[in-house]
Amino acid sequence: MKRILLTGTGSGVGKTTITTGIMKALSKEHKIQSFKVGPDYIDPSYHNCATGVPSRNLDSFFMTEKQIRQSFKNGMTESKADYGIIEGVRGLYEGISPVNDIGSTASIAKALNAPVILIINSRSLVRSAAAMVIGFKSLDPQINIEGVILNNVKSNKHYLKTKEAVEKLADTPVIGGIVRDKSITMEQRHLGLIPAVEQDRIKGLIEKWGELVEDNLDLDMIMNIMNNSQPIKDEYEPIWSENKTKQKTKIAIPFDEAFNFYYQENIEALEYNNAKIEYFSPIHDETMPDVDALYIGGGYPEIFKKELSQNKKMLNSIKQFSDDNHPIYAECGGLMYLCKSIDNLPTVGVYPYKSMLTKKVQGLSYTIAHVEQDTPILKKGTEYHGHEFHYSKVEYKGSNKNDFAFKMKRGVGITGEYDGLLKNNTVASYIHTHTACLPEFAYNFTQTAYDNE
Repeated sequence: MKRILLTGTGSGVGKTTITTGIMKALSKEHKIQSFKVGPDYIDPSYHNCATGVPSRNLDSFFMTEKQIRQSFKNGMTESKADYGIIEGVRGLYEGISPVNDIGSTASIAKALNAPVILIINSRSLVRSAAAMVIGFKSLDPQINIEGVILNNVKSNKHYLKTKEAVEKLADTPVIGGIVRDKSITMEQRHLGLIPAVEQDRIKGLIEKWGELVEDNLDLDMIMNIMNNSQPIKDEYEPIWSENKTKQKTKIAIPFDEAFNFYYQENIEALEYNNAKIEYFSPIHDETMPDVDALYIGGGYPEIFKKELSQNKKMLNSIKQFSDDNHPIYAECGGLMYLCKSIDNLPTVGVYPYKSMLTKKVQGLSYTIAHVEQDTPILKKGTEYHGHEFHYSKVEYKGSNKNDFAFKMKRGVGITGEYDGLLKNNTVASYIHTHTACLPEFAYNFTQTAYDNE
């Protein structure tokens, strides 16, 4: 499985622009399977646009090393890819600990024995760029840094000087350099980049990124590094339970401008359990489909609160679905939507609490939650990992811990101590999770859906 991992010395060095550009450029002649390190929905949407193939997430907080290899293998096999290109997260070595690899890009590089290209913000750097490369290479000799890309160079002269410094002093080939250009940067929002699903113009921008890469990077060198990838350790572990719901069910999943944060393998796990996925739009459709269960992911419902609030038939159909005790599982933006309102605009109203956008981040962390009550996705006594990232809060006015399914052992949740509002057969929380963290998720959800038919 030929592969490469592109990472940075830190956040904001241009990883997404450069990596997506490489994916776009190489997709002209090759089938590229993209991957993203860490808990991220937005960068993968850019990858999807560049390659035409669903991107996948690799995360050592969610997955064991064997599951990381299984997920990578699944992606390469499903798409029949020629090459796998992995975009890192933050700096190469940044994770949840100051001294170990958990949650870091480095952990993925080692699990997959992947050759690494290091992206540097070269603004005002020459010899110091070489020092950075030396430091990154020496911290962990198991990481194979086989090339460097210099971003934000001032001019060709600056690039050539920095290239010489890195190649002679750090003994590492430079693959190319990108001159500073504000026109290639993407608009940001409170949770990061704007999801590619929202903007047609992003397609044009990604075309530009591809052209930029073709003009400034040595794609043959990148191909050569991938073609010489060393073998991956032949040890794998399933990322979802081999228990399987035998009966067929139908599960509705909203996918539009407001809701588009889903991990590819969560969907695949449901399909493995004989679920037929029915996509719909809470903004544009009148009512939800005729299904057995509803899975509402995250997204930006706060940005589209007016459109969501005006679609009364949709709100009523989802509320009735919950009242009829059909299973519903919702994450983050889905939680907000199921509340009484978003910024005082009426929403579904399964829960009698207001949700609202805040100026400051309310939760930004990997999470660990203990399941206190049975839910459609998990049984009491389970403990699972996830992540949260929200600039919103839910004004919980109750005082009964039995209103919640999850007790937080790490992270904030809704109250700082609890998450997972539970009513009827509906559970909604700020936690995003991946099937690798809770292998029984899809089996439990589809089985509950069938049992409630």
